[in-house]
Amino acid sequence: MNLNKAMLIGRLTRDPEMRYTQSGTAMTRFGIATNRYGTGPDGERKEFTDFHNVVAWNQGKRNLAEICAQYLKKGSLVYVEGRLQTRSWEGQDGQKRTTTEINANDVQFLESRGSGGGMASSEAISDDEFAPTPGAGAPATAAAPAGASAPQDGQDIDPDDIPF
Repeated sequence: MNLNKAMLIGRLTRDPEMRYTQSGTAMTRFGIATNRYGTGPDGERKEFTDFHNVVAWNQGKRNLAEICAQYLKKGSLVYVEGRLQTRSWEGQDGQKRTTTEINANDVQFLESRGSGGGMASSEAISDDEFAPTPGAGAPATAAAPAGASAPQDGQDIDPDDIPF
């Protein structure tokens, strides 16, 4: 049995870039940063940041690449689910290059539309659901644990506050 699955929650490090393949298929690239906590060389608790490259494709009637390009921006908080994929190619200088990316099959926007996205799964999105509504936020898809308060805009969640 094999499994290749990546699940990340992080913020976009740059605006998404949408391109089309020679066959006309849309794809969007963006980067996200995730934080983790550990002990630094001095024994103190320290925050570490990891950077991930993500690629979203239009697949059939799912316009994931177009939705990501249109509604995400640098700083948006997202949940990305997909698989790891490593590609190799020869650069213009003749050197072999290799990169590992998350090939996304689901992207969820974890902030209100005014903050950089809607709180909807890409599988549940249709083109008419995203008619511009200034300042409107979408309903949450999961309830917060009892006693937990939602972070204010621009505030990150402290890992010590997570109940699991």
